[in-house]
Amino acid sequence: MNLTEVEAFARRAHAGQTDKAGRPYAEHLAAVAEGVRERGGDEAQIAAAWLHDAVEDEAVTAEWLAGAALPQETKDIVLAVTKRPGEPPEAYAARILATPGALLVKAADLAHNADPGRLGALDDAATRDRLRRKYAAMRALLGLDEPGDGR
Repeated sequence: MNLTEVEAFARRAHAGQTDKAGRPYAEHLAAVAEGVRERGGDEAQIAAAWLHDAVEDEAVTAEWLAGAALPQETKDIVLAVTKRPGEPPEAYAARILATPGALLVKAADLAHNADPGRLGALDDAATRDRLRRKYAAMRALLGLDEPGDGR
């Protein structure tokens, strides 16, 4: 699959899904892919950015991913950034750090998730604060000092 095909697939796979603020989920995927591109990511990382939540959100299965016509690097990154039920944040961060290319994708994801404009669209102040703390804690575990780090 080329990047155009990956983007189209990801948009279809997440069609009808919205984020916490009610925005189309594909907007988040596009922002993460653009963030990876801006940080100097290669095509495998950009493809992973489009697919970074696909397994976690059950838009595709791990079996589909294994058989997809994608570079192994892309598949490895997607699996690395896929949170597992009950997994401690430290184990999740360690897997990302151990997988080549995954830190850049996760950095772009965290940067978009923590974007003040995006968080500001949430109605509940408690949810905004909880998410800010959650994203800051993950950045710290990954050694990212600022929301946009991850080169």
